Amino acid sequence: MAAVWQQVLAVDARYNAYRTPNNPQFRTLYIRRRSQLLRENAKLEHDPLVRRQYLKLRSQLLAQRYGTPSMSDQNSLRSRSASVRSSRHTLENFDDQPDYRTHRRYHSGSSYKYHASHEISVDGVVPTKNAEASRAMAGGTSIDENYAFAGVHHIFDQHTKAVTGVKFANDDKSRIACSSMDGTLSICQVLPAPATIVCVLRGHTKGVTDFRWSLSNDLILSSSLDGTARLWQVSSGRSVRVLEDADKAEIYSCLFQPVNNNIVATGNSRGHIQVLNVSTGKCVKGGLSKGSGKVLSMTFDPTGKILWAGDDKGLIFSFLCDAATGKLTRAKRMVVCEGHPVTSLACRTWLSREARDPSLLANCAVNSLCLFRIIDSEGGLQLKRKFALKHRGDNIKSIFCPLMSFRQGACVVSGSEDMCVYFFDVERANKPLVNKLQGHSAPVLDVSFNYDESLLASSDADGLVIIWKREQKAR
Repeated sequence: MAAVWQQVLAVDARYNAYRTPNNPQFRTLYIRRRSQLLRENAKLEHDPLVRRQYLKLRSQLLAQRYGTPSMSDQNSLRSRSASVRSSRHTLENFDDQPDYRTHRRYHSGSSYKYHASHEISVDGVVPTKNAEASRAMAGGTSIDENYAFAGVHHIFDQHTKAVTGVKFANDDKSRIACSSMDGTLSICQVLPAPATIVCVLRGHTKGVTDFRWSLSNDLILSSSLDGTARLWQVSSGRSVRVLEDADKAEIYSCLFQPVNNNIVATGNSRGHIQVLNVSTGKCVKGGLSKGSGKVLSMTFDPTGKILWAGDDKGLIFSFLCDAATGKLTRAKRMVVCEGHPVTSLACRTWLSREARDPSLLANCAVNSLCLFRIIDSEGGLQLKRKFALKHRGDNIKSIFCPLMSFRQGACVVSGSEDMCVYFFDVERANKPLVNKLQGHSAPVLDVSFNYDESLLASSDADGLVIIWKREQKAR
């Protein structure tokens, strides 16, 4: 029944952004403490029915406190989705899913206050003069000012081969992990200075292709060319579970189910997507599906109900996923550019507080970074923007910037084969390039922000990781 407590934590995390808007550090401490208490309680013997009742009551209380999507808006989304969805499948339990068009809180009245920083009406988000907390956290009055990264905070060079992934821990300013083709992962502390290597995770016999932090940051999931995925205990650096690929094939991508971290998904070189139960180490019933080529990238939507997978043949597939059981149902298929690998996928339900379109960001090895609009409840996609960058052969990755504010625009960041890091404003029609960082001497493979965007990490094909710091404005 540990999965129930993980679902409780997922519910808490979903509403965490609404707590103490003027004190983001407290929100981080709160969710960490909740995670600790839930893990401790999970070890005790409780009636499973009591646990499920607690989850239900907790969800109801949070919904009463912060609001839930209105039925009228859900019906509107249904009618819009009906015209484009597949004739074979529909998303089950749609009433439990947030409205993709808005992903915001509602009230029975026409409008209400939201963190005293903006007002929401039936017509949409209306910025007010009380957005100082949001602006202060964003650190600037314009996109260009906020993403004026230039200085180098630290450089890590502990890996001897390409660093395939670099990711800050969830809601964490200082901890970062790296994966490498040298077969190891490393966990580092970048704050306070000087930055240090906390531990190196050894166990894979071939290159590590991908990894993810668990929601509570106590576990790391990694995938490797050795045909295994591993779960690592962060506190000890030990490998606590080895998950073998059913085909004994190379694994290129992996991720946790966002609302049930007892379930993980992997994608292998034979095009198979496999959903596994962490507790048993086995594939769940109905948890095996197939794309068309090597599954190089995967991402879930925040609700955990839609999984997208990109392969080396230039296709993106969407699957419906049952969060409780892990069962997959194939939904949509889209050709991005035939024969050109899709190396990275990232989902975001809000681009900014003024641009609510649910979106999918994809790197395609045809010199393009693509932004897609998610157009239905089965993960259907429609191309919105393309950005040019050098990308033909390497597994380049990109991210959405984590903060949202009332500034016009929304930013994404990507690596590139020309050894640069690129910042693009996806809402700017002309000259979307916001910033360009130069400092690597090899293709930049991955990028990652810490939660308050004060630091940016980038990794390259020579094994170097650079931690960039944002320029501070004179006050």
